[in-house]
Amino acid sequence: MTDHPTNPDVPAPPVVDLGAWRDAHAELLVQEKAHTHAGDALAAARRRMPMTELPDVVVEGDDGPARLVDLFGDHDQLVLYKHMWHDGQPIEGQCEGCTLTVWDATHDAPYLESRGIAFAVLFEGAWEEARELRDFMGYPVPCYSVHGLEDPVLGTGFGEFLFLLRRDGRAYLTYAVTGRGTEAMMSSMQLVDRTVYGRGERWEDSPVGWPQDHDPGWWWRKDGRPAAQWSRPGATPVDPHAHHHHG
Repeated sequence: MTDHPTNPDVPAPPVVDLGAWRDAHAELLVQEKAHTHAGDALAAARRRMPMTELPDVVVEGDDGPARLVDLFGDHDQLVLYKHMWHDGQPIEGQCEGCTLTVWDATHDAPYLESRGIAFAVLFEGAWEEARELRDFMGYPVPCYSVHGLEDPVLGTGFGEFLFLLRRDGRAYLTYAVTGRGTEAMMSSMQLVDRTVYGRGERWEDSPVGWPQDHDPGWWWRKDGRPAAQWSRPGATPVDPHAHHHHG
């Protein structure tokens, strides 16, 4: 069975006329709307969360050390993504899930900016290495390293979004999300989840015979690189014997 079924031996949905399809879609739409309204209720609950002050730690970026409150720029709100890191690995060896998340989120940055929300990436790895991945991927957002930072919020637990508010020169944490919670905000995941075969992963509840031979996240990495890297100029075939830090 192939990863991308194109032959009639792979099961597919039953075929019906357009009227029957519209009836089935209308029935599904009832569940879709309930899901949307449940999401609205969750968002309302998030807006009623308390907040907690964060220490004004120092991170490292293009211009050297920077204070946490400086990352807000001219805005009072800040979204941070904490990118995990494998020390000493080349850029193609870095986390495919974090690469996907940042690739997806950076395309949202202009809209966040227009809403008065700054966005930045915090790398777990040392700045000298993290900067190479930033440059290769062309991330159009501020990036920093929190390598060695012992703060329990900013220096631990990567693969996470943090949502901050600045008041009177201080930074406060209002919300955080990690794990599968990040998927709900990623357009690529949402599009795949709406296709007929979904992600093709074993855990999914799919009809009998649907192609789902893989562990979670298998399609985030292709031919040795995080999938998003192949869109970058200079992406080359991966040499498993090379020990370099370049694309």
